[in-house]
Amino acid sequence: MTTSLEPTAYSARHMLSKVPAITIWFWIIKILCTTVGETFADFINVALGVGLVSTAIIFTVVTAAVLTLQMTRRRYQPGVYWLTVVVMSITGTLYTDILTDQAGVPLGVSAAIFSGALAIVFAIWFVKERTLSIHSIVTAPREAFYWLTVLVTFALGTALGDCTLELTGWGPGASILLPLVLIAIVAALWRFGANPVLTFWIAYILTRPLGANIGDWLGLTPAEGGIGLGTLVTSIIFLAAILGTVVYLSVTKTDVDQNAEAEPHTDAERPASPVRRRASAVILVAVGAATVALLITTSNLPHTSALADEAAAPSCSDTSTALSQSEAQAAVKANYPATNVDELTTIVTDTLTLVTQNDQTGAAARATDLETTWDDNQPELNAADCRAWTFLDKQIDPVLKSVRAQTPDPAKEQQALQQLLTTLSS
Repeated sequence: MTTSLEPTAYSARHMLSKVPAITIWFWIIKILCTTVGETFADFINVALGVGLVSTAIIFTVVTAAVLTLQMTRRRYQPGVYWLTVVVMSITGTLYTDILTDQAGVPLGVSAAIFSGALAIVFAIWFVKERTLSIHSIVTAPREAFYWLTVLVTFALGTALGDCTLELTGWGPGASILLPLVLIAIVAALWRFGANPVLTFWIAYILTRPLGANIGDWLGLTPAEGGIGLGTLVTSIIFLAAILGTVVYLSVTKTDVDQNAEAEPHTDAERPASPVRRRASAVILVAVGAATVALLITTSNLPHTSALADEAAAPSCSDTSTALSQSEAQAAVKANYPATNVDELTTIVTDTLTLVTQNDQTGAAARATDLETTWDDNQPELNAADCRAWTFLDKQIDPVLKSVRAQTPDPAKEQQALQQLLTTLSS
């Protein structure tokens, strides 16, 4: 999809194009970025137990740093540009999650809030610059508007995607189909002659729930409707795919907008008749109405919502629900399979014995077994009781650090191992 650009006077304020050409590569890497936004945010927040607010603060700082780097470039550079998109994808996801999980704002309200915010950004952008075209990003103010819009679309896409899942109760596999079909319809209307600016931003928003649903499908366990890769493995796969694509684009230059590079103040938009524009607008409205009707109808059918169940459970990122030592012991005993607990207990006991015998090499090897076993069991144990999992995870980290230290301190090793053993041997 391309977008239109109103003619403007070219001046020294203009830079070379700061964005890629809108080719198939743009949409492929955009979906890859949105998937990472979902899985990596979940990995940092839940799997590492950092917590939702802390993770959001971290990525807000990272976003500011990466955006500063991007804004100081004089032309489009694939590595910097797509790094900014990846980080903003994660940050936008976290902002929506904070509204939902921390502030208790319903997803429908979150979607309305971000829709309003997007409308305001678009209105100010258009009043100031007289264009919303991606091909017009040749001045610092336009680039600032562009990146603010990107951040809001990620937050909005997250809210819309999660709201859809909450209303329908669809599994992660089936939930891929709706945004995929809608994107295909939007692409077909663009080819037919719909407004290119409108279709671009609609598709841009829809790639967020599509990528997130793909990430959930890959990362969730089979019992949850996924294929069980986990958030870490899924994130690594997609980050590697992004890196490979960025390297390819950097070498081939196939995503450089030649029109914008040669003449930043114009755009080679394919002419479209007013009749087709109006017809496309009517079809878009009809598709939107049909989508809303589908969601309303589906929400009235009997179903279970994984998101609703998750919202009803205590939040693992909420420090007010953190477990005490005794509560963690009781939760491990009540909620975790005995075979998993026994396996971990055996490894910890072996490691403690090796440390006592001053066999640091053997203890380090057994600590690796502990880390591997813990990671392998993470999806099942975290699903069974995420707060107990977070408690144990915070006890395992000191064990690994103390045993793997360059100059191990036996007292610290034994203390960390004994604390973990106490929780496991409830």
